[in-house]
Amino acid sequence: MAPKGKAKATTKGVGKGIGKKGSSKKGPGGSRSDGVLARGLARVKTLTEQLFQKHKDEQPKTLQELGITNVLKEVVEMESASVSTVIERVFCGIVETILVGEGCQYSIPTRSSSNQHYVEDLDRIVLKDKVSKKEFSSSSTVRKVTITTRILQLVNELCNKAIHVTKRDLFYTDVKLFKQQNDSDDVLNDVACLIGCTRTSLNVVASEKGVVIGRVQFREAGDLIDCTRMGVGGKAIPPFTDRITDIKSDASFILLVEKDAAFMRLAEDRFYNKYPCIIITAKGQPDVATRMFLKKLRHTLRIPILGLVDSDPYGLKILSVYMSGSKSMSYDSANLTTPDIKWLGVRPSDLDKYNIPEQCRLPMTEYDIKTGKELLEEDFIRKSEIWVAELELMVKRKEKAEIQALSNFGFQYLTEEYLPRKLAEGDWV
Repeated sequence: MAPKGKAKATTKGVGKGIGKKGSSKKGPGGSRSDGVLARGLARVKTLTEQLFQKHKDEQPKTLQELGITNVLKEVVEMESASVSTVIERVFCGIVETILVGEGCQYSIPTRSSSNQHYVEDLDRIVLKDKVSKKEFSSSSTVRKVTITTRILQLVNELCNKAIHVTKRDLFYTDVKLFKQQNDSDDVLNDVACLIGCTRTSLNVVASEKGVVIGRVQFREAGDLIDCTRMGVGGKAIPPFTDRITDIKSDASFILLVEKDAAFMRLAEDRFYNKYPCIIITAKGQPDVATRMFLKKLRHTLRIPILGLVDSDPYGLKILSVYMSGSKSMSYDSANLTTPDIKWLGVRPSDLDKYNIPEQCRLPMTEYDIKTGKELLEEDFIRKSEIWVAELELMVKRKEKAEIQALSNFGFQYLTEEYLPRKLAEGDWV
């Protein structure tokens, strides 16, 4: 792996050639637009002060400091040599069990929903300490044991060679054994739990998915990247966030967008020039690299994050994955979650507030309603009365809407009316 560098937050040199911070062209109604802009930036500044005064007053806590027991020890980032050492220790343990007549077996932490625990003080999901024994001698687990052994062998090879591969590459090393990529992906998470390291420490990464654009510069493996000069497509978020150093920005906030279509509109309209911000999307369900990159930006720049998602249960679920973590990777939630993300829109109450016409609203399916009701039972949703009220409104009305519904008022309504008004009113929860 490349040596880690220290990411520094600064505004020096950022924005050269893209106009002054918050600048916009004046035209008819220009003074009104400038007033909305000023109010929006003032609201964001106040939010920044509130958030980080709160963080200053609240010292970071650990599971041990909170006195929480019966949970899996949280995984840590490991160097390749350390991962390889642990794998060799695991194999030595298996040899010993075989020699004493107990056969080949693994004790792997259970990642099912019943073994999850939401810690409100940390605002994240963690894995409890229940483990499952996988035995080679059992017909129900023999294939899982075989795949686990093969994955451990491949990861050990990667660590010894100090190289990285994608999850897809890993799958194709033994297609007949794995059969489906979901099988090798699932065991990869088991292996990370077994070793006690982050998944990225295994030197296996997902293909690039997330994209960033806007007022931020950084170095990636030594190369300077200026995200204001990336056209309208943006910069692909690299899977190796440890190679990102020297982060510089004059952004006032980060705009986290669910969909690529909305990202493209924001990028093409150069929204980040008028409202100095960084725009990020994972194009749907957030991947590990985007979650790690977002966390790194937040930690380095100390600016608020505003979420723009569809008004449906899945939009809220996506936002909660960024904030509190996913159940499938709860063992690594400490490294992947970014708390205190604000839900900017599109919220169920926005449909009437912004007069979204009926033809742009979609009826919720039975599965949508079931998902919404299940979310209402989740602790990470119930901690916010406003989130509960919004979700209850959605389920009661049985209607949803995508961000693109705003295009009914014009293709640039999102960037010229909706977001400026939202920011000027400080309308986030």
